[in-house]
Amino acid sequence: MVYELPGQNVVLTCRQVSPVIPHDYKDSSLPVAVFIWEVENGNEEPVEVSIMFSMQNGTGTKADKSGGHWNEPFALQEGGERVAGVLLHHCTPTNPFTFAVAAWEKAGTAVTHLTAFDPAGSGRDVWQDLLQDGKLESPSGRSSVTAKGEETAGAVCATCTVPARGHQTLELALAWDMPRVHFGSKEKLHLRRYTRFFGSDGDAAPALARYALAHYEEWERKIDAWQKPVLENSQLPSWYKSALFNELYFMTDGGTIWLELPHDCLPQELQTPGVASLSHLLPVLREYGRFAYLEGQEYRMYNTYDVHFYASFALVMLWPKLQISLQYDIAVTVINEDVEPRQYLMSGQTAQVKLKNVVPHDIGDPDDEPWQRVNAYLIHDTANWKDLNLKFVLQVYRDYYLTHDAPYLRDMWPVCQAVMESELRFDTDNDGLIENGGFADQTYDAWVVNGASAYCGGLWLAAVRVMCEMAEVLGDEETQQKYSGILLKGKEAFERLLWNGKYYNYDSSGSNTSSSIMSDQCAGQWFLGACGLDQGELEVFPKSHVVSALRTIFEKNVMGFAGGTMGAVNGMRPSGVPDTSSVQSSEVWIGVVYALAATMIQEGMVQEGFHTAEGCYRTVWEQLGMAFQTPEAYCEKKVYRSLAYMRPLSIWSMQLALESQAGRAPCASPAPSSPVPGGSEQSNGDNLGPVASDGSQGPCPVPSSL
Repeated sequence: MVYELPGQNVVLTCRQVSPVIPHDYKDSSLPVAVFIWEVENGNEEPVEVSIMFSMQNGTGTKADKSGGHWNEPFALQEGGERVAGVLLHHCTPTNPFTFAVAAWEKAGTAVTHLTAFDPAGSGRDVWQDLLQDGKLESPSGRSSVTAKGEETAGAVCATCTVPARGHQTLELALAWDMPRVHFGSKEKLHLRRYTRFFGSDGDAAPALARYALAHYEEWERKIDAWQKPVLENSQLPSWYKSALFNELYFMTDGGTIWLELPHDCLPQELQTPGVASLSHLLPVLREYGRFAYLEGQEYRMYNTYDVHFYASFALVMLWPKLQISLQYDIAVTVINEDVEPRQYLMSGQTAQVKLKNVVPHDIGDPDDEPWQRVNAYLIHDTANWKDLNLKFVLQVYRDYYLTHDAPYLRDMWPVCQAVMESELRFDTDNDGLIENGGFADQTYDAWVVNGASAYCGGLWLAAVRVMCEMAEVLGDEETQQKYSGILLKGKEAFERLLWNGKYYNYDSSGSNTSSSIMSDQCAGQWFLGACGLDQGELEVFPKSHVVSALRTIFEKNVMGFAGGTMGAVNGMRPSGVPDTSSVQSSEVWIGVVYALAATMIQEGMVQEGFHTAEGCYRTVWEQLGMAFQTPEAYCEKKVYRSLAYMRPLSIWSMQLALESQAGRAPCASPAPSSPVPGGSEQSNGDNLGPVASDGSQGPCPVPSSL
């Protein structure tokens, strides 16, 4: 942000830095932000400049007036430099925390403070104090404790003298320390990830603020090295650069929780004897913690798996160890079961909460006890969904392909076999292809599908294909032969039942909307392409059919919808009108559109892919004004649904496709076809991402065809 002060001939430029840094599992966990103010003096004489940072003690909820809160000044001295500021202690019975508002008191910079003031008032006392001499009065001692109904706030001021025609820098920081947390049920105490480095006593806010001020320049260098190859690539459109990095807001603002697993945690504490087969579960969770983010800020379920399938590209490309950790957590829930009966809202039927050997919908509700009680979703019994098991298998192989983490693959293999055995029950006619059940039994949970379907059928064939690949890597010849036979039958059935000469029909039911053009019909091909299993003898779906389907989608769902300016509508009738058989068929899902664009790029349709994705960016970030709160869906009439949603993180699959097209895929080579060597050692480091000349990892340029 740039501020030109009228009549002062002074320009203030503020940049904000938070340590969201790929492949960094320490600093990326820290609850801090630094605000760097560059001050330029255009006058012929020196100018004294003061910048004040005020902060309310609270979160803007009714708890701010619950009473018992108080503030105090602090200072940390080290190496001749001093960090000083105010601590705001928010003393709620559950999840208390402390804010630190601080400034770096270097040579030539003075830091003053106001310990407490009433934020509900006019602020006159604060401003009068500041206007007297450009500083705050800096009272000593702690403030009084707020009474019920009262609020409090504090302020810190940094002051410097800027020489004539000169420049100075003022640095302020915010840290928030809530080390020990309970979820809604209050059954278990959890420690946040950063407590590994700063302790869990609730007194770390000053140290966090000082660490942030001391390290922000290093963070800026790392962030610059990561983003520079994209930002300086003149062949990439500016909107894409904005979308790629700014959609990452959801990684930190998605109700995100990153927790430590206690080092004395035992396998039986994870609730199942079957966990013993996951030999690297505890080492991974102990080293990297547990990570969860909400499906959306309005859909409050953690790690909603059918949606994470799309969003997972951001995690596996930038923080692959967190994706591995998340997958281990899902594997544990697969092995577990919850026999408690529950009535489901859509069908009215009663079934148990979680079946054994099926993938859950989510790992729980933040208002309950996530990880301990899963499947907070109440609309359908997702044990009968057709996509969840497949999405686990596909992610396992994709993760292995990109990370070469052999111990992970070995651990996940029995779980993949178990969920695929569960999935085989949906192949009711033994033709090698699963059938949908006549209700909305997949991520499109209001869009009914019956019989063989392009979406679930395509995911099934892709999962069968990666089962063959994993079996070959692991030397499991029997399983490879089994799934090779299923794949051969399934491919024939898929083409016979769904291919109509131009695209794959929505389903094989013969209903009025069976022939709808689904924008997500190539989801299986999308994942196979991301895994390097879409070419030559490896291909599952005929290349000519894939390209024809994508061109049809571009013609009908993209260019035939809203003048080609709003992305791809989920469902389009062959006649050129949106499928209105459900609320979801007539929506645009931003995360699905980014995945579709990635698929187009994989198939060489780069211009079409960028045009398709650009429609979503322009609609969300410019027309609807929803920057940093990208919704799940919108309609042509600009009605939107579910603000701040997980799925649009799939834009990182576009970056993966671009890197692959440029000949610099994140993986140096496809997964080895020979068996993985024995041994139980855990893979070290993140074997992911092209390596720049300086040894850092970062994105690659787009192919020259763009």
